[in-house]
Amino acid sequence: MSFLRRVAGLNLRDRVRSSDTREELGVEPLFLRIERSQLGLLGHLARMPSGCLPLEVFRTCPTGRRPHGRPRTRWTDYISCLAWERLGVPPEELMEVAGERAVWASLLKILPLQPGSG
Repeated sequence: MSFLRRVAGLNLRDRVRSSDTREELGVEPLFLRIERSQLGLLGHLARMPSGCLPLEVFRTCPTGRRPHGRPRTRWTDYISCLAWERLGVPPEELMEVAGERAVWASLLKILPLQPGSG
């Protein structure tokens, strides 16, 4: 963040919020960039032909005993929840929608900044 402050000509004594500095400079928040990247990877996986190793790993369900405690969040569960909350795509239709390149790209472009806005 110090780089953005320097670009804007500010320092910590100016007491300007980081979010205001990012907005002024037109820089998107890091979490939005990460989410857009992860959803883009899902679209890439959905368009892969069957038999490709990354798609097979994505669809594989591991077997065996799990450790005690709460189960770890799987990437598939995380990404389907993210698509449902942020894009409004139900988990049942996720792979079909992500498989259509033009539709998926348009959804990623209008990804709202905050979970409640949009």
